[in-house]
Amino acid sequence: MKKNIVDFKEVEKKARLREIEEDNLKYVLDHGGVSQDQIESAIALLSKATGKDHYIGTKRAPQSRVRFVQSMQENLQYLYEKEYLTGREKIFFMDITPYIAFSSNCIVIDIKAKNPVPANISEIAKLIGSARQNTSTVINSLVKKGLIFKGESGVEGNNAKAYAIFVNPHILYAGDKECVNEALQVMFHKAMKMPILKDLPDKLF
Repeated sequence: MKKNIVDFKEVEKKARLREIEEDNLKYVLDHGGVSQDQIESAIALLSKATGKDHYIGTKRAPQSRVRFVQSMQENLQYLYEKEYLTGREKIFFMDITPYIAFSSNCIVIDIKAKNPVPANISEIAKLIGSARQNTSTVINSLVKKGLIFKGESGVEGNNAKAYAIFVNPHILYAGDKECVNEALQVMFHKAMKMPILKDLPDKLF
């Protein structure tokens, strides 16, 4: 009686070939009927012709260009419950939202500029339609509360010190919450150990 001998290596080889065929089919379907070999050949030819490395990328969607500021909702709710913010301070945060630069979280004159310029206190007052003295008072109050950071940036026209104003990202943040700007982390490191702030529900760092 003839015994059936199973060649496991051959079975494994065929199974692997089927997997490759399925992967290739999926790739073709995902890329509009163009096989991976065709794409790789085209890229290689283009690289040879130009002398530069090329790769296939996806065109950014129009929505990816939309500028936005994220508010930390639970943190704000917590601060409201603790009555940590005055009415004027709440309004200030709302007013400056359109002027917070991406990643740096600095209040700037024009968020669309290639190299945004920090707005000093006088300029912030103009941007939000408030008197300079009132704006300065609110900012100084928020600095003491650890929600704003003032960094010297030069001198204003009246020879007074000019400051760049940064917003604590645990309140409002224009950027990737998974990768908060390291400079911001340094600025607000001590502030996040203050009473009330150390107990905020959501921490980014």
